[in-house]
Amino acid sequence: MSDRTPAGQFFDAAIGLLQRVRDEEAEAITAAGTLLADTVTAGGRLFAFGAGHSSLAAQDVVYRAGGLALMNLLAVPGTVGVDVVPATLGSALERVDGLATAVLDSSPVRSGDALIVVSLSGRNALPVEMAMRARALGVRVIGVTSVAYAAETASRHVSGTFLKDHCDIVLDSKIAVGDAELTLDTVAAPFAPASTVVASALLQAVLATTAAALADRGVEPPLLRSGNVDGGHEWNSRVFEQYGDRIFYRH
Repeated sequence: MSDRTPAGQFFDAAIGLLQRVRDEEAEAITAAGTLLADTVTAGGRLFAFGAGHSSLAAQDVVYRAGGLALMNLLAVPGTVGVDVVPATLGSALERVDGLATAVLDSSPVRSGDALIVVSLSGRNALPVEMAMRARALGVRVIGVTSVAYAAETASRHVSGTFLKDHCDIVLDSKIAVGDAELTLDTVAAPFAPASTVVASALLQAVLATTAAALADRGVEPPLLRSGNVDGGHEWNSRVFEQYGDRIFYRH
């Protein structure tokens, strides 16, 4: 019997979305995981970027137990999360032309690297320009976005294009425009967003694919262990020493 409480309905909606991306994005997930494995074996570096709440999925794959040690956060000051005050400034910065180029040109990102860009709508100047500039630098780009926005909203980038138009691989989160899964007659606005759940799951699926692909090639995946497990710190220290030239969150 289905649970029709708001909590139950949200879980049902989230599970349905996860099943959709598992089935409909399987080929893209494999391609993205393979691209990252190719980058690692070729000596490239890995970066992830997201603005606002899209940054949560990017941060979720950086410096964490069970994750690839080589994944670095590409941070744009004032847009990573909701810690900037006022929080609305972060939204405004996403619409500033030229900001992504300035950040990329000041970052360690270089040709041969791979960059994951997470943006639910994919319509703002920052993620669009980030992907465009990265590819111009010779960087491979994986986009995590809801393709529905390109059909139902207008781009805020001068080119009129969306993030999906500037990626080597696109992972479609299937999130409906507005990012709210529930409605009630007694509540004026839709509520219960699921984009973070889905985007994080997509990226963890990609990195699981990467780890397995590296192992299949005879390359030990540079994974981190939990510091709360005996021997974890020692394990991680060895990984940091071996791959220190490709890890930037420790500098």
